[in-house]
Amino acid sequence: MQGENDTPGTPLKILYFDQHFGTPKGSTGSRSYEFSKALLAADHDVTLVCGDYQRAALNLPNVEGKGWNRGTIDGIDVISLPLPYSNQSSLLSRSFTFLRFAWRAVTIAMTFRYDLVFASSTPLTVALPGIAARLMRGKPFVFEVRDLWPELPRALGVRNPALIGGMSVLEWVAYRAASACVGLSPGIVEGIQRRSTPGKSIALIPNCSDLDIFRPGRREDLHLQGIHEGDFVAAFTGAHGVANGLDVVIDAATTLKARGCDQVKIVFVGDGKEKPKLVSLAQARGLSNCLFFDPMPRERLAPLIGSVNCGLMILKNVPAFYRGTSPNKFFDYISAGIPVVNNYPGWLAEMILESDCGVVVKPDDPAGLASALETLYANPVECHRMGGNARFLAETKFSRTDHAGRLVCFLEDVHAGC
Repeated sequence: MQGENDTPGTPLKILYFDQHFGTPKGSTGSRSYEFSKALLAADHDVTLVCGDYQRAALNLPNVEGKGWNRGTIDGIDVISLPLPYSNQSSLLSRSFTFLRFAWRAVTIAMTFRYDLVFASSTPLTVALPGIAARLMRGKPFVFEVRDLWPELPRALGVRNPALIGGMSVLEWVAYRAASACVGLSPGIVEGIQRRSTPGKSIALIPNCSDLDIFRPGRREDLHLQGIHEGDFVAAFTGAHGVANGLDVVIDAATTLKARGCDQVKIVFVGDGKEKPKLVSLAQARGLSNCLFFDPMPRERLAPLIGSVNCGLMILKNVPAFYRGTSPNKFFDYISAGIPVVNNYPGWLAEMILESDCGVVVKPDDPAGLASALETLYANPVECHRMGGNARFLAETKFSRTDHAGRLVCFLEDVHAGC
């Protein structure tokens, strides 16, 4: 199977699908933006197709007669389909948006000129244009898997047999149709291997640290209402959803209040379906040590994270999460040089312990979480030392530049081998 460019080293035309694409100016992850920039730096052309994610802040001009917005963002040719998405919408509404995006993406995959399709989930339906490109046009298709479906929805209580069955079939087809796959965590790679063809080329490329954006900062630069000099600030950044299990943090804050530890403040930055409930719960308990803020663009979020005392890596106690997630916030925290307080087992917990860059507490243990924060507050020298270890881990193992280079080489090798 040969693409339009057959000469080794010839620039490739890559069609990149990521429904939730964002840049550092938005308040969502920028993995696809950074990887697209790396592909451009290697002289490849990138057309990225995305949806209308409310936090992406793309602001692209409308293309008359096409039914999409299109423009160039830092050299990346971006097509934004006007299909608004919010994680606060109902499951039915989100599923309909996913299917509409997939249908239009398939049309693009069947009509555009390109050498390789790179599709990044979630949602799982983003694989459909890649499957169409591979089976109907003979193009190489690389599938990037950020979450295992349907394993995670099932673990979180989704019981609709038609939905679970449909996702299971689509997952099986996507893994087998793909020329190669990228997994973001060891558990994801293992999941792909279980359901794919033997010998499938699968690269482990986790989320990464943007070392030039998230850097150690100065506490005096932290200007948030409710934070005072001498306070110890723990930050949770990202989605406030069912999967995050943030009730345990509210319970830990309740324990801290009962213990009279008023200097430990917990800052929540983000949004999600559970946020109104969390805010109400904190207000009902009189938790002045819990402060809630709206999502922030990464350019604003970075100095905040660099100025707090530690980052909270919190998830619901679901075994599928232990090796099957690669949360952006973890890599932002370590890049900013702050210790990480983690509350679930798995590959990240093991890494925190091995690198001595934070504290691991048991799942569903608010008292243990409260004690971990108290201990860090009472030991500023130890806290600072762990933060230094965190930054070292980010620099030596999770540099965005290094992993973006690995992805570029992987895509080039896949195309050369097809």
